[in-house]
Order: sequence, then structure tokens, then C-alpha cells
Amino acid sequence: MSSHALHEIFYPDSIAVVGASRDQTKRGFRSIQKLLEDGYVGAIYPINPKESEILGLKCYASLGDIPGNVDLVLVCTPAKTLPQVIEQCGRKGAKGAVVLAGGFAEAGDDGRRLQDEMVRVAQRCNVRIVGPNTSGVFNTHKACNIVGFSNLKKGGIGLLSQSGNMALSLVTEAEANGHIGLSTYVGIGNESDIQFDEYLDYFAEDENTKAVVAYVEGMNNGRVFLNALRRITRKKPVVLYKSGRTSAGRSSAKSHTGALAGDYAVSEGVLRQAGAVLARKSDEILSLAEALSLLKPLASRRVAVLADGGGHATIAADALSEQGLTLASLSRETQQRLSAILPPSAAVANPVDVAGGTDANPAIFADCARILLEDPQVDGLLITGLYGGYGVRFSQSLTPIEMQTSSRIAEMLETYGKPIIVHSLYGSLYADLRPAPLTCIREAGVPVYDSLELAVRCMLALAEFGETQRRPSADAEGQAVRSPAFETVLASCRREHRTVVLEHEARQALADAGVPMPAPAILASSPHEAVAAFERLASVPVAMKIVSRDIIHKSDVGGVRLNVGSPDEVRQAFETIVANGRKHVQDPDITGVLVTPMAPKGGVEIIIGVVRDPTYGPVMMFGLGGILVEVLKDVVFRSLPLTQDDAHRMLAEIRASEILNGVRGAAPTDKDALVRLMMGISALCSAFPEIAELDLNPVLAYSSGVAILDARILLEDVGATTPQ
Repeated sequence: MSSHALHEIFYPDSIAVVGASRDQTKRGFRSIQKLLEDGYVGAIYPINPKESEILGLKCYASLGDIPGNVDLVLVCTPAKTLPQVIEQCGRKGAKGAVVLAGGFAEAGDDGRRLQDEMVRVAQRCNVRIVGPNTSGVFNTHKACNIVGFSNLKKGGIGLLSQSGNMALSLVTEAEANGHIGLSTYVGIGNESDIQFDEYLDYFAEDENTKAVVAYVEGMNNGRVFLNALRRITRKKPVVLYKSGRTSAGRSSAKSHTGALAGDYAVSEGVLRQAGAVLARKSDEILSLAEALSLLKPLASRRVAVLADGGGHATIAADALSEQGLTLASLSRETQQRLSAILPPSAAVANPVDVAGGTDANPAIFADCARILLEDPQVDGLLITGLYGGYGVRFSQSLTPIEMQTSSRIAEMLETYGKPIIVHSLYGSLYADLRPAPLTCIREAGVPVYDSLELAVRCMLALAEFGETQRRPSADAEGQAVRSPAFETVLASCRREHRTVVLEHEARQALADAGVPMPAPAILASSPHEAVAAFERLASVPVAMKIVSRDIIHKSDVGGVRLNVGSPDEVRQAFETIVANGRKHVQDPDITGVLVTPMAPKGGVEIIIGVVRDPTYGPVMMFGLGGILVEVLKDVVFRSLPLTQDDAHRMLAEIRASEILNGVRGAAPTDKDALVRLMMGISALCSAFPEIAELDLNPVLAYSSGVAILDARILLEDVGATTPQ
């Protein structure tokens, strides 16, 4: 049994209902009714000083009057009563209280004060609180149902939801399916006491939970949540649906990274990094959890398709490719074995189309499945078409054969340890409409779907969870590295009350932190010094950029000149750059002009940035850079500190990742150099929480090495002036 601190709350041997009622429309009645109907074997204590009994159970005037112990208290009374009720819970020795009432922090300042008072009492009395403003909890394995949902089926899927209606939707879908069973449900509520991460840790240890569904709208502490997610996904899969995917970007952001970090892309990146399987549609959530709770994860993305028609075979191949899965290359031996039992018209290269070879004898499906699963290049099998409905489509005499075939195929799950998923056009969501062979194979542990695209999405989830299981844990490679140079920069910024790290300072700090900065850069405070820098660099041509605490976007104010190739041009460029800065910004504090050699031609423009997300803390962005970055938005995010595996995955996940591999005869970019750069940035930003935003845009990625063309660092505002 689990030793988690929340175990006794969700496996209570006794339950008290404060606010018990005879009114059949109230939770104080329905909760007791459901406990009795579902066969809860523990003690039930209704609390109502005005009643003597409810539903045949003796009523008590208060918690203190109960003669026995109480593990869990369901509180159905108004918000204002809670501090007093929680204190009574503590005196009674109750482990937890489920608080249904609203009117707390979500209702304004008065509600916040009331919630804080309730939590203070709970902490003093050692009572843990679920909620408030929760829909309740249930545990089917304990028959503890104080939510009031009907027809709950025992199973291995745990539910965490910040929406009662979303939970009801999933429970209703599970009931309609007929095969999907649930373990424990928790309505998160306000998280006044027990936090989201604690529920994840509980599910990680709960022996009756095989997979977890989490519906998330927001979280109190994103960093703690991510850490808990990493812990549980090392053991069990978590299907997570994050709502609020279309939120607007932060208008106050001063960098490209900040402007791009305000939408769902951040959540998507960091949650997947932590191991969650993300559901993108609400109607796929339960199906993903079902597949993950039943099947072993894929050892790779190589999948075989077994179809009884060319149409489904082609659609399956397309869907697998679109989802990032791979059609396994079948060995010559496998193809020869298939040819020996299928008609000449059959396609025996993946996808396999039996071409009518099963019409008279569906048992051949099992023979083909065995051959495919024995191929070492195949790590998963997708059966698609009208399997299970041959008795409906052709002759009822085929149904007994399909029943035997279903049992044979299901046995292969254990024999080969590879996942099998069935798509059937007879695989209705509603179990009572499915032909018996499909019910048979589902009861034996093979999931069945009536949507081919959904079946493929579930196969992808098995691949993603397998990759999470094999992913190396974060280690010293992602640790923070203090930079003495940046310590000096910070001291200067604090002394001068500024949030902008000047570019020459940023370059020095990055180099000191181990970030490769191959091109030298010289700060000039006069035209004469600019010419001297040009001659010292002995490089033709050079780039020149304004350096000012008051000017962040240099090119927007005419503060950049490229391909400057002579002393006269350098002198003129310096004067023009400074004049433009003063023209566009009132009384700017101009430190000087940075002179640096022009980067070699060619290369792919990249942007790498870091922003302090208000939910998840420091996150890194990677994508195609340049002036169109905010239009194309081809970027991905990860939480810091980064691992090398994280960095490599970021390179592969942008939509234009093939550009990094070289297109139209171009050489591949130096991905190892990009990864080293990203790891250096991760180490610096992890060490210095003072960094609010960092932009390297553009970075030119070459076939050998990288060149940082512009470096921008902004600090947390501690009363400094705001740049333009």
C-alpha cells in the first residue's frame, strides 16, 4: 500500500458529512446516498444538529459527538463556517477535509482573507484541505464516492481536474465506452492547502492508478509542478490537457523572446519536457489515457500497419507519417512469410494490405499479426479496417472465428511485449454497439477505436511515453555557472540604476560563462576611437552598432551600419548612428558605438533567448531568427536548466528543422556548436535570476561553429529607469 501522506484521505475508513441534509437536491444528501449505493464499507457519520437520522444513519450534532474515529470530512456548509469546522476536524483527529463551498480567494479580497484564516487553522490542527471550491473526490477502489457521479467503473486511470464539468464529461465518456475504468478523482479547487504537485506525487505511489489525466487551467507554482511531473512520468504516464492556449502575448515584453513567450508554446514545451503527453483535443484525452494504461510504451517509433483494404492502409500510412511515427521496414523474411499465407494481390511491404485474404477466414489476421510482431524492426502494430465486423459484413458464421482470433491477438501483447491497437469501422464509442469480437479483444487489453486518426494519436502517445522513460535525467550538465564578469556587470547596473546590460558587457559576460564569442568587439566613444578600432581589427568590412541604456532595438532607430569598409566610412557611420539615436530618443545616454568584424557570409539565422515566465520561471526559446521571427513564430521552449537531450530535441522540433540539416545543396549546420551555445546560456541564466530576458538574435549557424551577431540582456526592474 502507498505510504504517501494523502493515502488515508483517499482511502478513508470513516467519513463524516458536515451539513448532511434530507433535501435530495443537496450534496449533503446525495453524497451519503452514493456512499450507500456504491457499497462503501466504512463508517458514515451525518452531521446535522436539526436531524436525528438521514437515510437510516444516525445524525450527530457536531463532529465532537461522533463516538469513533474520522479519517475524512466532507464539508457542505457555507464558506463563513469553515474556520470553525476545520478546527473541529482537528480536535477529532481527521486527516483531511473536502471543502465544497465557494466564496473564498476566487471571490475577492474578503474571500482571500477567509481562505487564509481557514488554512492557518488547518495547518495548526494538522488537517489537509482539498479545495475549497472543489467538486469533490472519489476512489472507486474504496467505493468512496462523495462527488455523486453514477455508474463509476473501477480501473486504473486517475483524474485531476480544475473543472467539475470537465471531470463529468470524462466520467460520462468512460461510462459510454463501457471498458474504461477510473481509480481516484480529485477536483483541485483553489489549492488553498494541498497543491497540484502533491496530488501528482500521490498518484505516482497509488498502486491502483496506472495512468493519470490532468485538466489544467493554471497552477500556483509552475516550477514545483514541473518537478512533480518529472517524478511521476518516470513511473507512470500523465495525459495533460492545458486550457487557455490562445492567451495574448505580454505587452510589456521588451525582447523578441518576451514577445513570443506569452502563448501556449511555452506550456507545450515545458510540459512535454517534463514528460507529459499533451492532449490537443478534449475528445482524445480519455482515449490517450486508456491506451497508456493498458499497453507497454513503444521501444521506438517504428510501427507496422495491418489492413484489410488499400484505403485504410494508405490513410494509416499518411496519419503515421504526419504524427511523426515511422513505417517499419519489414525484413525480406517477414514479407516472404506474409506472401505464403496471403493472396498474390496482397501488399506485403508496410503497410500490409491482406487484399481480401481474410474475407473467408479472419483467423489469418492473427497469423499476420504474429509474423509482423516477430520482425525485430517492428515495435508496434496497428490493425485497421473492418476487423471485428466480418460477421456483420459477410456472414455470422465468421463471428466465432473472429472471437478466437481476438483472443489470439490479445495474447501477443504478453508474448512479444509490443503494443497493439485496433481501429475498426465497427468500433463504436458505445460498447453495446460493438460486435462481440471487438468487445472480446478490448476486454483482453487491446484498445479499440472507431477513428483511425485517434488510433494513430494513441500510438504516438505510446512512443512519447517510451521516449520519456528512456530520457536521461537532468544532471550536472544543466547546472548553473556563476560568471565573475557578470557579477561585475550586475554591480555596475545596480549602481547606475539601469536594467539594460550594454552589448559589450553582455558579450564579455557570455564569453566568461563559456559561451563561444569568436568575433572581437571594441567599444568606441568617439569617431577617432572608432577608426582606431577599425584599424586594430584589420578587418574589412565591419559592423557598427549604437550602445545605449535607453535604446534596445538598435535598428529601429537607425543605430546600425553594416559593411563599413574604410576609415572615412567608419567616421561618418559613427556620427550618423549617434545622430539617429538622439533624433529618435529624447536625451539618450549613449555610451558609444560597438565596432566588430562582419560575420562570414552564409549560415542560417537562429534566435536563442531566455525569458522569466511568471508560471514556469526561466525558459529558453530556440527557433529561426532574423527580422521575421515574430511573424513566423517557428520557435520552441524548454524550462531551465537545460540538458543536452533537451537542446537536441529543440533543434529537431522547429517546423523548419530540415533547414538545419542542409537544403538545396547547403551543408548541415553545426548542431553540436548550437547545443554548446544553448548549454552555456542555460548555465548563465540559471545562475543569475536577475536576468529577466536574454536575446541572441540573430545567431548565424554555419557548417562549423556559430557567430552571435547581437546580444541583448535585460535585468529584473528594481526601480531602474525603463528603456525605450
